[in-house]
Amino acid sequence: MKLKTILLAIVMPLSFSTFAQLNPIDYKDGEQVLSGFGIKPKSELKDKPGVLVLPAWFGIDAHSQESASKLAELGYYSFVADIYGKDNRPKNSAEAGKNAGYYKKNYAEYQKRIQLALDQLIKLGANPDKIVVMGYCFGGTGAIEAARGNLKVQGVVSFHGGLGKDAARAIGKINTKVLVLHGADDPFVPKEEVDGFQAEMRASGTDWQMVYYANSVHAFTHKDAGSDNSKGAAYNELADKRSWIALKDFLKEVL
Repeated sequence: MKLKTILLAIVMPLSFSTFAQLNPIDYKDGEQVLSGFGIKPKSELKDKPGVLVLPAWFGIDAHSQESASKLAELGYYSFVADIYGKDNRPKNSAEAGKNAGYYKKNYAEYQKRIQLALDQLIKLGANPDKIVVMGYCFGGTGAIEAARGNLKVQGVVSFHGGLGKDAARAIGKINTKVLVLHGADDPFVPKEEVDGFQAEMRASGTDWQMVYYANSVHAFTHKDAGSDNSKGAAYNELADKRSWIALKDFLKEVL
């Protein structure tokens, strides 16, 4: 079964926020209107740290919004990025794959959309010197691209994201810390891609970590993914809990 079919029911987007504390925020990339969701913590941490959440390939969904809400409960300013645009929401898996594929190929445009979302997080109140980017699946790829583009963040976290890049791209120095949370049995990120990513991290001179979760495949944090690992994408409660703890520890370290 193809990844597009597997993830269709997992990450369908929402037309509005189901989380009361999240506020829709419109912003622009040129003439393209983007619409993300921001949330301020009820109780601020010292230095007002912030976390940017990059959604999976269908764009803003319940999972990314829930993560932003949970982060606000921990004291972080949080913003869920809109990568595709307000009028470019994928209607099906074919459109989601096409949209995500475009930004993976045109990585500079992906990095630009991430930066625009970072600007909104800062406008929300987050300290520009205390920000982490995190993402799921396609958004996990975006988190790595934020590091490759040396956007001004203190760290990036990829949850079951793609790790590869065009071999023709030069490997540059990466100035931010990198954490990858990875399903040990993820069939959509082959060993060659993992090996290439790790070689890139070593060559970039960055401070990086990669955590493998046993018996876990793609989308292991998505509760709607089912429990059948043979499909390639499935929820794993233990990996979900462990990876969230790893995120919290990372945020405390870098922020």
